[in-house]
Amino acid sequence: MSAISFQAISKSYAAPRGPKGSTFLALDRVTLDIEEGEFFGLLGPNGAGKTTMISILAGLSRASAGRVSVLGHDVLLDYVQARRSLGVVPQELVFDPFFNVREALRFQSGYFGIRNNNAWIDELLDSLGLTDKADANLRQLSGGMKRRVLVAQALVHKPPVIVLDEPTAGVDVELRQTLWQFIARLNKEGHTVLLTTHYLEEAEALCGRIAMLKTGRIVALDHTSELLKAASSNVLRFKVDKELPRVLADQARITGRIVQFPAHDALEIERYLAAVREAGLVAQDVEIRKADLEDVFLAVMKGSSDGALSDAVGVTS
Repeated sequence: MSAISFQAISKSYAAPRGPKGSTFLALDRVTLDIEEGEFFGLLGPNGAGKTTMISILAGLSRASAGRVSVLGHDVLLDYVQARRSLGVVPQELVFDPFFNVREALRFQSGYFGIRNNNAWIDELLDSLGLTDKADANLRQLSGGMKRRVLVAQALVHKPPVIVLDEPTAGVDVELRQTLWQFIARLNKEGHTVLLTTHYLEEAEALCGRIAMLKTGRIVALDHTSELLKAASSNVLRFKVDKELPRVLADQARITGRIVQFPAHDALEIERYLAAVREAGLVAQDVEIRKADLEDVFLAVMKGSSDGALSDAVGVTS
């Protein structure tokens, strides 16, 4: 039995622009099974449909077609058990301004019929660095601290399936490290984790399998190690002080002064460096590194429209 199962899920909305009665397809027949105990990553650009999938999973939205279940419980027909099995950390900072942190966790416990779980609440507060904020009103907390409370609320009923929708967006390094240590521990104890994140180094380090979503369809699905094997074997990385010519820039990934080119062999590396020299530029801090998940992600997003990467990365269409 799968921990989470999406079967031919589609979701359409009334199009904000266009002729009256036209629709926008946010999800297009998505099929995906996540096994119990997995740490699974769901990646994609903004607007790809990740949050729509999570909203349907959590019962906040209804699919236009298809079926979704959590540990065998249909999210519509058996929604009580499905939601009891699920803990969701949303993107948005949603909180009740009238309670302190400990009170908020006690109320959240009550929604699931749980009482006298103070020991677990204390463990959550300690594991997420909230112990000294336990009696603080939620309005007084910083954005990062509110994010920690959202994580604690999602875990307060000890759900077997944990869904993290951009949990570290806009938070400090300390919280990221604290959160991942705690979530990794829960995963080792048997909890299933579904993660969406734009921090691809997190997904690469944590997720055993990854699906990549683009315009409502899964365009890559495989074990993280297999996705990395499908990438270019090396990446040429260096810095320049001036702008690259357009013909080179179109082939590169550029972040400020840092330029990166996919390079399969030494000859290709030399060709790039020669082209940089011919353009009158000096390559500084030159290094060769292995491709990472960000390289894979960018290649898949660029190549998925023409199917060029389908054999390499397990595209499902």
